[in-house]
Amino acid sequence: MTHGLEIARFRSAIACAGLIFLAGCATASGAALPNGAVAIARQGSFEAGGKVLGDPDKSSLVCDHGHVEYEIPVAERPTALFLWHSSSAAVWQRRWDGGEGYQTKLLRAGYPTYVWDGPRVGRANWGCEDYTYKAQVGRDQGNFGAWRFGPKFGEFWPGEQFPSDDPAALEQANRARYDEFDTVRNAQLETDAAAKAMDRIGPSVLLTNSAGGFRALLTRLKSDNVKGIVAYEDPGYVLPDTTEPKMKEGPFGPVYVSEAEFARLTKIPIQLVWGDHIEDSKGWQDFYNLSLKFAKAVNDRGGRVEILRLTDAGLHGNSHIPFADMNNDQVARLLFVWLEKNGF
Repeated sequence: MTHGLEIARFRSAIACAGLIFLAGCATASGAALPNGAVAIARQGSFEAGGKVLGDPDKSSLVCDHGHVEYEIPVAERPTALFLWHSSSAAVWQRRWDGGEGYQTKLLRAGYPTYVWDGPRVGRANWGCEDYTYKAQVGRDQGNFGAWRFGPKFGEFWPGEQFPSDDPAALEQANRARYDEFDTVRNAQLETDAAAKAMDRIGPSVLLTNSAGGFRALLTRLKSDNVKGIVAYEDPGYVLPDTTEPKMKEGPFGPVYVSEAEFARLTKIPIQLVWGDHIEDSKGWQDFYNLSLKFAKAVNDRGGRVEILRLTDAGLHGNSHIPFADMNNDQVARLLFVWLEKNGF
């Protein structure tokens, strides 16, 4: 009798799970879910990849692994979303004003989420080499420009999707940062570990921001479990080694690979998403132009790269991190359309 009751409660929970949980719906424990709540079946974390320095039986150091934090909703979809930031895990977990973050929206839609801190970053900061943190005064102002909040520090673009009248929001945004290691060598190290995470997680769509997109492309070269990539404002790309003239390698590549390797990028759907005011930043305009070059290279070889300008979809005022902007509900709807269209 008890077992049958538990089965009935579990089926009731499954029936209640959907894009939005309605008031009065009951969980497996019999408790009612409040309007908008999300039922989580399990959550946890694990480390992936890495090396061991020294003798594991005598004197050693485990290092250069990545950290994965996961949450699995009750009514989970078969494809996981692997969330790869380029600032801190916080960008996936909250809106700029502290409101509901992207991760919660994804969970409510039934997607298992895996938040990734790559080797030497955030919760995976034990590296196999020495490194030094430098306190660089001016980073706050640099963030303001890099995130394209406005033409100069303290001056927001009209209609910017940021709570510009709340100084605490800007302070919170600046504090939610990890130190980053933007070199191609480090990107390769991070993607070695990410490929190991893919082995454990299974088929996944890599949902990325900024340099996380560059790393996602490299990870696809190393793992068949990368089934799709959505990159919000990616500055770095992989190109075929037949490309001429070749660009000088910078912090975000490009990385040139053989035609056979590049073909792996033609086998999955990729979406490159861009916010507002690209044309007002030479650096971001250059990165956007490079994304067009990458898309053409993939599509000319039979691939499926789609470039989405949020302004073309009727969304305005979006920053470099549009999924944390005040209109992240609308940004999420566009993501769900792409996921459904591609069978995820």
